[in-house]
Amino acid sequence: MNLKINNRLQKLRQKLAEKDIDAIFISQPENRYYLSGFDGSAGFLLITAKETILATDFRYIEQVKRQAPDYKIFQITSDVVNQFPELVAGLSLQKLGFEARHITFAMYRQLNDKIGKMQPPPKLVPLDEVVESLRVVKEPEEIEFITRAAEISDSAFQHIDDLIRVGMTEREVAWEVEKFLRENGSQAMPFDMIVASGLNSALPHAKPSLRTIQSGEPVLFDIGAKVDGYSSDLSRTICLGAPDDTFKKVYDTVLGAQLTALAIIKESMTGEQGDSLARTVIKEAGYAEAFGHASGHGVGLASHESPRLGPGSAETLTSGMVFTVEPGIYLPGWGGIRIEDLVVMENGKARVISKARKG
Repeated sequence: MNLKINNRLQKLRQKLAEKDIDAIFISQPENRYYLSGFDGSAGFLLITAKETILATDFRYIEQVKRQAPDYKIFQITSDVVNQFPELVAGLSLQKLGFEARHITFAMYRQLNDKIGKMQPPPKLVPLDEVVESLRVVKEPEEIEFITRAAEISDSAFQHIDDLIRVGMTEREVAWEVEKFLRENGSQAMPFDMIVASGLNSALPHAKPSLRTIQSGEPVLFDIGAKVDGYSSDLSRTICLGAPDDTFKKVYDTVLGAQLTALAIIKESMTGEQGDSLARTVIKEAGYAEAFGHASGHGVGLASHESPRLGPGSAETLTSGMVFTVEPGIYLPGWGGIRIEDLVVMENGKARVISKARKG
């Protein structure tokens, strides 16, 4: 078996043994890819102490043979729930874990009903973030993929920074960015891009609209690329023409908050402590109520994953974690400013991956 996949499976099996779980049913797409290398859009994994089974339909059989050759293939001909007793037959399972955050309650009830008719019936056990806890610390190859994705998004920002003009619409700008990302090596966009100008930039998750970009107002970008399944995430805010005093003050505050956090964040801090570094600067500047989201989040196979840098986060920042640092200030009736970089925790501190210009 692929050494990388085998090491991940060994770690997973150790966790299952610690929890006294005989097998785990994987339904979450990123976890499925992480543990098998199969990137099709439909499929499930069943992993026991000795077996690795990939259940999918006719469309993906040949793809599984190429991408996950060491997995035993179980072909779904109707519905995985209906065929579940057949899938687990002969495995002598007593406790079968499932991904509680991904399987719907309806599917859980259907599975429970199906296996309840087996003799003896295995017990379904909800598991929370078991595979995600493995994914949170990145392997060197994963960091390389993320770095390559970051390089593409950095270049995309430089491209649009040179191209953007007053009078273009947000959608026109967004299309130019997306076209550049795809033409320069990005897979499908890892998340919905944000290009928000003027009053729209006060919406942290604004969608590109037909609004015409004006001189002297904030234009907020949130863009990402994807390489070999791994994402990047970058936010920058610019102003075409002369910025007003509010822009200067808010921008300097956000930049100061971000630079403070980047300089002080260190290994063994909690996500809450990391968040407080930027949040304190913004609070002292009088904008506490205008910073309503977390200071950062993990990035990897998913564009938003652990760890979370925000109030109440007890997650410990450790070496190998990749996450964003992205304070922002949003003022209804004026606009918003966010600055976001990707970092990797190395040698006890955060190394910045993003290179796009700030200010």
